[in-house]
Amino acid sequence: MPELDTSVFIIPRRFVKNGLDRYVVLNRIAKSVIDDCRGAHSEFVFTRNRQPVTRIYNSGWKAARRRAAKRYQAEFGRPCPEGFRRLRVHDLKHTYGNRLRVAGVGFEDRKLLLGHKSDHVTTHYSAPEIGSLIKASDRVCALGSRKSHALAIVRGRGEQQVLDFMVVREGLEPSTSAL
Repeated sequence: MPELDTSVFIIPRRFVKNGLDRYVVLNRIAKSVIDDCRGAHSEFVFTRNRQPVTRIYNSGWKAARRRAAKRYQAEFGRPCPEGFRRLRVHDLKHTYGNRLRVAGVGFEDRKLLLGHKSDHVTTHYSAPEIGSLIKASDRVCALGSRKSHALAIVRGRGEQQVLDFMVVREGLEPSTSAL
């Protein structure tokens, strides 16, 4: 899409697990990688010895993991963690989902960028990071008042004891049904 200075790939639904066309929208870094690979073949972007690369998990991927593990050890002076040594292409999708969330990308856009059909899969791929959860929890500290009409249900072990409390003024008062 020259007018937007980017590339968008459409993967036909017959190649996609969820049965929907997948739109792959490239960021500027991904676009630079694609641009460097263009022109070696008239139809395919990724080639080796003038033949299209049709599978991601191949000897090239395995060799790249070995090179990355050696580089890790050279740079940090210790063997790379086993998880890094066994990195899967699928793990990169989780990383992308998490980075989208941290960057503040909205749920619907994350869902589309990750190519998901259902909401719970998108949530799985872009789990919150602890820093965001701490900030979210601290937001209640900034409230000007502690007054609330919220109902809290406290259950004991075995869920046989149920106490209802109304949050009133500065503390908890049992509701009439709990007395």
